[in-house]
Amino acid sequence: MRIAVAGCGHGELEKMYAALGRLEAVGNFKLDLLLICGDFQANRNSSDLLGMACPPKYRQMCDFHKYYSGHLVAPVLTLVIGGNHEASSYFDELRYGGWLAPNIYYLGTAGCYRIGDLRVAGISGIYKSIDYMKGRYETVPYDTAALHSVYHIRALDVLRLCGLRKVDVMMSHDWPTGITAYGNEQWLRRKKPFFNEDLDSGRLGSPPTRKILDTVKPRYFFSAHLHVRFTALVPHTDGSSTRFLALDKCLPNRDFLQVIELPGESGPLRYDAEWLCILKKTLRFESTSRSTCYDLPNGDDTFVGQDEVSDLLEEWQSDLIVPENFEQTAPPHDPNSPDAPLRAYDNPQTEIFLKKLRGQEAHLENSELRGLEAFVGKSSRGSPGLTIDGDDDSQEGTESSNIVSTTLTSQTPSGKTIKRRNANVYSNE
Repeated sequence: MRIAVAGCGHGELEKMYAALGRLEAVGNFKLDLLLICGDFQANRNSSDLLGMACPPKYRQMCDFHKYYSGHLVAPVLTLVIGGNHEASSYFDELRYGGWLAPNIYYLGTAGCYRIGDLRVAGISGIYKSIDYMKGRYETVPYDTAALHSVYHIRALDVLRLCGLRKVDVMMSHDWPTGITAYGNEQWLRRKKPFFNEDLDSGRLGSPPTRKILDTVKPRYFFSAHLHVRFTALVPHTDGSSTRFLALDKCLPNRDFLQVIELPGESGPLRYDAEWLCILKKTLRFESTSRSTCYDLPNGDDTFVGQDEVSDLLEEWQSDLIVPENFEQTAPPHDPNSPDAPLRAYDNPQTEIFLKKLRGQEAHLENSELRGLEAFVGKSSRGSPGLTIDGDDDSQEGTESSNIVSTTLTSQTPSGKTIKRRNANVYSNE
């Protein structure tokens, strides 16, 4: 099974898929899956741009709307998590995951799915301590604060993910705190000297994301956000290890793409039974409160036994294949239409999923489609030298090219540099 991993997308889907096509042609293989680690920018129309946190000069339509409208179709199943530059109103419609466009699937604020023999989980957004314990209170239209807090990680998502076992791949946008200690940190300091202050203080990265890494112990952990390629090998106390890979953003001559070969067979996108059980047991802890809350799940709420999985499978009476039930909610981009204000939409995918999860046919009010809160996390301060929460991020350069270099440079945990044509391929060893 071959998968491709991409760093920050920044709306450049056509260029990304073109690069994958060239890799497939040169390497004579076919990809089964593409993972994109945030800053996807699923803007359906110009109104969605108003829900994206970035300076106005960077609010560009790019090309997702072509896939949303059906003018283009993604050539490979694409799984996406959110970052800090997103069409937040659209992602909010699909809080628990859903099709953004045909063959492009959003994992939700957190999620776990199966693709054949591969188990993939992820968490969207970035960490900021002030919002970590709050509910999902943000509503459209967003005020200035909500425009940023809407993509901040909430602790309930972290707690839910920490209940998972035996995950192959974990995705996050920002890096786990302390990850650089397991790779070539000196190389990173030379490459990105403005990281030094946060590296020295231990503030580079996300404490909740590190908690997920240490608790779940996935085989692979992929991130983006800091616009640099970095690898690390993290040992765990049980003798296992996690291969960490962060990638750059989609620009010419940048290391934004990696092809990885894994054992096992591909297959359709399926819900994960353990994840569904965790979600169902913790729905009652969801909140829309702006206040910091501590009514949180305990270990029993996130531990799932085999009997619970069996009960869920019997209740769902299906093979858990995710239905291909994409529907347009907002109108697709029309350059001849006047700009309209940002508005919220109810997404049928979310309503159908929650009805199924709850095991009832109750009408779902908007308030029921919102809200998460969670357990106490380690706080982190920002740094004048590096903004890791993204509130003051500006997107670097918008230059693009139809030619993407297929020579990718790998920085190994030992610091040895290896160059390979076409793509770096990790074996399972």
